[in-house]
Amino acid sequence: MIWRKFNGELILTPIKESVEEVLIRETSQGNKLKVCIGTDSQVKGAETEFASVIVFLREGKGGFMFIHNEKTSIKYSIKERMLMEVAKSIEIAYELCDLFTEYNIDMEVHADINTNPQFKSNVALREATGYILGMGFAFKAKPEAFASSSCANKIVH
Repeated sequence: MIWRKFNGELILTPIKESVEEVLIRETSQGNKLKVCIGTDSQVKGAETEFASVIVFLREGKGGFMFIHNEKTSIKYSIKERMLMEVAKSIEIAYELCDLFTEYNIDMEVHADINTNPQFKSNVALREATGYILGMGFAFKAKPEAFASSSCANKIVH
């Protein structure tokens, strides 16, 4: 998986190592961190592009994010695509969760799924909620899921 910063700079070390460096740096500077992980996707023709983000929020001092993009030619139904977004976020959260526990950092998984039944993405809400909570992670859906619906949404082309 290739990760980068918002400015386009590639992250050359493994993501777990890079995240731990951030946690060490930020906590040593006295910043209280919260991490939000989310994925968004967009279908363009025959391709689906996924953008995943790890958003680091400094309490009262803004934040920054790490970004990963990937494309596939697999055709998904809306429900499958929403659950694939959640699966990508959970994969990242699962890889990093022991670090967040070790450094006492709150972490949430954000799903770009609307809680309003009038929206198409709502078809995946029940399964996504069960999946995320079943893995033991805190969960936010739209409109509170800014990591996926705002941050990752800006990254997906």
